[in-house]
Amino acid sequence: MKIVVVGATGTIGAEVCACLNEKHEVIRASRTTSDYHVDISSPESIKAFFASIAPFDAVISVAGDARFKGLSVLEDQDFEFSLHNKLMGQVNLVRFGLEHVTHGGSFTLTSGVLAREPMAGSAAISLVNAGIEGFVRAAALEAPRGIRVNAVSPPWVTETLKAMGMDISGGMAAAGVARAYVRSVEGDLTGHIIDPRKL
Repeated sequence: MKIVVVGATGTIGAEVCACLNEKHEVIRASRTTSDYHVDISSPESIKAFFASIAPFDAVISVAGDARFKGLSVLEDQDFEFSLHNKLMGQVNLVRFGLEHVTHGGSFTLTSGVLAREPMAGSAAISLVNAGIEGFVRAAALEAPRGIRVNAVSPPWVTETLKAMGMDISGGMAAAGVARAYVRSVEGDLTGHIIDPRKL
């Protein structure tokens, strides 16, 4: 399969590419440091990117930013940034990618553990992650031509916790998280939120 990985240079994205590379053609994309550049916060960037590489069999998004701040200091612009980037950026990958993906292809988006296990400071991120999960369940019902739509909900990633100087005991290695994306692409699930801890 020809698989597009958006966010290919990130901690999880790099592992996803490594897992897929032996069996598939992987198109690596990110904002600045990959073979292909795409800014998911820009609809025009997404449209131009897809037009330049189409057709393809699957899109994996391991991209999107959202603000982590206490509720009392979150401002309108923080919510707008988070919704515009991680939520609508990924929604638009599906919206604009549907016409380019092959029959029976798939989209795999990324939500996150904070959708269902929030913590202090995660109000904006939890909102966005939950929105992604709701979108995936609904979009899977309407996707044409047998196209599948799923999301992976990663737990805290060990490498990220380590880089932040936090306790890594509750984390999961990026290589383990990456297997959930492979399952989404190579399997037959649709409308699912895949928790890598439960595989």
